[in-house]
Amino acid sequence: MFKSKIKERRLTKRPAWLRNLSFLTGAVIVLFAVVVALFPQLFTSHDPLEVNALAVLQGPSGAHLFGTDNYGRDVFSRVVWGTRIDLLLGVLGTVIPFVVGCILGLLSGYFSGVLDNILMRVIDILMAFPFIVLVIAIMTVLGQGMINVYIALWVVGWISYAKLVRGDVLVLKNAEYIQAVKIAGFKNSRILLRHLLPNVINAAVVFATSDIVLNMLTGASLSFIGLGIQPPTPEWGAIMNEGRGYINIAWWITLFPGLVMAVTGIGFSLLGDGLADFLRTKGR
Repeated sequence: MFKSKIKERRLTKRPAWLRNLSFLTGAVIVLFAVVVALFPQLFTSHDPLEVNALAVLQGPSGAHLFGTDNYGRDVFSRVVWGTRIDLLLGVLGTVIPFVVGCILGLLSGYFSGVLDNILMRVIDILMAFPFIVLVIAIMTVLGQGMINVYIALWVVGWISYAKLVRGDVLVLKNAEYIQAVKIAGFKNSRILLRHLLPNVINAAVVFATSDIVLNMLTGASLSFIGLGIQPPTPEWGAIMNEGRGYINIAWWITLFPGLVMAVTGIGFSLLGDGLADFLRTKGR
């Protein structure tokens, strides 16, 4: 019994994030994906764009772990190099909307008035359509390409952050400590940045981890239907799109990039769940 108490004390002395299995598992998966994206040459020696007519549609083997595609290209190397593109889609597709949405939500909730009315009407109009429908519509107008995918994600993605932050600000701006700093004569900029933003940003950060997954899936979906990143660029959705015509005889072309995408998405989701638990515990 004495030993069990000592063990309990040692466990409770560990940092909260070390005791959170979801956070640790998600962090390991995401960190590994980041390493692969930054240093793909460490994981494969094959050129993802190299065509080999003698190795067309070969199954998984020691020479080609994920097999080859209809052009004889190594699928494993294409998936590895595609990690960089898909992670960039997820992260860059989230960062800009996160910043813009948080700023607009902060200003709209705090000052209200005309700005709030205009912002809410714009949000109501945009939210009348599903996210993916708006993105596809924008891509149809702008055309194919990676830059246009980013633009489509940025144009639509800020809505959720603006609504989330605005709702929290509307509640907190009437709190006693905010009224106290107003009476003390603090400037609005200081109230927004020093007293409101730190208290409303946590929920937006947690939401951003799931938004990264959504943007990765959206980017891959656009490539899959031919609107996003175009071949021969190694991107997970584009790889699956190229392999769907050979699904009966070369299932590996579609299966492996899909599995990698699923595992990466699960990693970000676990990271977000763990982060939410950590922030919730810290706030008690």
